[in-house]
Amino acid sequence: MQRKLSGNHAFRSRGEADRPSPRLRNLGLFPPPPAPLPHTEAELERLLVMLQQQHQSGTTVSIGHSRDFHSAAAANAFSSACRELGYRVSAVVDWPEDAASWLRQAQRLTAGAPDAWVIAAAVPGFAQLSRRLVHSTRWTARRTFAFASLADPMCAALAGPEVLDGLRGATSAGGSWAISGNEVVRDAD
Repeated sequence: MQRKLSGNHAFRSRGEADRPSPRLRNLGLFPPPPAPLPHTEAELERLLVMLQQQHQSGTTVSIGHSRDFHSAAAANAFSSACRELGYRVSAVVDWPEDAASWLRQAQRLTAGAPDAWVIAAAVPGFAQLSRRLVHSTRWTARRTFAFASLADPMCAALAGPEVLDGLRGATSAGGSWAISGNEVVRDAD
């Protein structure tokens, strides 16, 4: 947590120095991951089941997505399905793949302390946003569900140790996956 002093000065509480900086400077060293594919009905249904298993109806969900067409479509489909099931969608937030800090998006995604987060995104932008979320908010990967595009070991590697540990999601075929350490474990139920 940061505490304001005066003006634009701030200091970090103990333990925060160990958190990774949100901005990755070496992304060009990695091959670009594939762009997100269109979501499938099986993937959407599996995510809804995962959310229902974790939370009751009436739960508040915040949805985040990259700005690419397929991620935005997946987020919109999930938002509509959530509302039909009685979940409250507190925010639908998008972000660019490259930004100065992702702070504004991180704050909007976590505003109002939602019970769960659902993410539809490309790897590079979400890896950096997740670093900002851990660095600057009370977000936790363990209460976050994601579409198949993030079931990529590169996502966990880019985000850094333990940032995405516990993130769960659905495969395009309707299976499940989870991040444990820096590994993606398939059918992690």
